[in-house]
Amino acid sequence: MLPVVSSLFAGVVAGGLGALLGIGGGAFLVPFLNLVVGLDFKVASAVSLVTVIATSSVTSASAGRLSLVNLKLGMVLEIFTTSGGLLGLVVFSRSDDPTLKHVFAAVMAVVAFVMLRNLRRTNVIHDTGDIDVGILGGRYLDPHVEHPVAYRVKRLPVAFGVSLLAGVVSMLGVGGGVLKVPALNAWCGVPMKTAAATSALMIGATAVVGSISYYMQGRVVPTYTAAAVLGVLAGSRVGFAIAARTKAKGLKILMAAVLATVAVIYVTQ
Repeated sequence: MLPVVSSLFAGVVAGGLGALLGIGGGAFLVPFLNLVVGLDFKVASAVSLVTVIATSSVTSASAGRLSLVNLKLGMVLEIFTTSGGLLGLVVFSRSDDPTLKHVFAAVMAVVAFVMLRNLRRTNVIHDTGDIDVGILGGRYLDPHVEHPVAYRVKRLPVAFGVSLLAGVVSMLGVGGGVLKVPALNAWCGVPMKTAAATSALMIGATAVVGSISYYMQGRVVPTYTAAAVLGVLAGSRVGFAIAARTKAKGLKILMAAVLATVAVIYVTQ
């Protein structure tokens, strides 16, 4: 029972991180299930991918988070993310565990570096009502500045490419948000909280594709998956409440710290 209970509490932490950062929580849950609980890396990825669906469902349905979601941008990018997910299933099914761990560590390290380089980037403009945000831009009310803000989406080809790559990476069990959130914020002009909220909506759809495939391969272990999902559902509520009171800079530092720690663990194994 101890491994199952451990998976439950790991799910709570993963759900909190997923709600805070829009990354699905897999960056914490996959290494925990693999290194602490002792599951095979591919099994840990499969279990984590199912919890990504739970995290996405809970956070995206919250009224406060919905106001931050850029639905038009999310639906456009989801085409590329889902395509990448299908490609990732093919590539990772033919890769061994050591290779997957090194890929996982590399992705975590790169994203942590990008986040730390852009701590002060906000990408928001004081909205006077006459600002042209473009086809995929948007507006929202930022409680930290107490007035409406606007933003324009830039470098769409970069967003498309990163979304495709994020779909591939998502099959490692991290949901793809680990790439999309920092990339949209650092290079595409999207505010951190909007990037996280939009990513949280998208990762659920992408995760469904991989979860079905992994289930058919027998990698979704019911006991660990159920425990982790229950934990994620509880943790997501807590994470969302904290996110509403946390500034974007704090979220970036937390995200970078989590990803860098995971990268170091796998590199030094």
